[in-house]
Amino acid sequence: MGSPRTYGDACAAAHALDLVGERWALLVVRELLLGPKRFSDLRSGLPNAGPNRVSQRLRELEEAGIVRRRKLGPPARSWVYELTEWGRELRPVLLHLGRWGRLSPFRDLDADTSVDALMLALQGDFAPETADGRSVTYGLVFGDDQVTVRIADGDIGISRGEPSAPDATIATDTRTFAAVLTRRRDLEEAVRAGDLTVSGDVHAVERLFDSFPRPETAETPSA
Repeated sequence: MGSPRTYGDACAAAHALDLVGERWALLVVRELLLGPKRFSDLRSGLPNAGPNRVSQRLRELEEAGIVRRRKLGPPARSWVYELTEWGRELRPVLLHLGRWGRLSPFRDLDADTSVDALMLALQGDFAPETADGRSVTYGLVFGDDQVTVRIADGDIGISRGEPSAPDATIATDTRTFAAVLTRRRDLEEAVRAGDLTVSGDVHAVERLFDSFPRPETAETPSA
């Protein structure tokens, strides 16, 4: 791969940063963890990245064998980007990076976030001991974007698409969902305000949000 910049270091971690350390590269990977996307859908998840920058990162990730481009069959016949098998191995890297980042006292919790970023947070923060052996399926609706969340056997599975028979469905926007998830808004208050609607088992939805305890942040450096 003809990387524009390199650390010139034989360390495998340094080489990994040669491949995915450029600005926006790992976030492009994050946006593809739940499956293939068209370029326009990728851009929707990365609104602060210019189209030329996203195109450049995609080219570099393709050259590295992390992302590939393919054409869907009929009736869609559109071009999509998806992670290769090697690219999908970055999932645990992003999960652990997210867990580490959530300890930061400097994170802007009011900033925008994508559906895929929220789902990565769910996977990273899920506490298996809260499941109590239950098997529950949730449908999450963010406008036109629908996600299935299934908790079973102390594990959480997340996939893009509408579940066939969910125990509960949550319809909201990413900002409201993130605020409830991080305990900055109360679930009942968000429902009363009309920013979040629940269909089905309300108690199951309460248990869902209780499944993600908030970690203590790292100590803030003294002035």
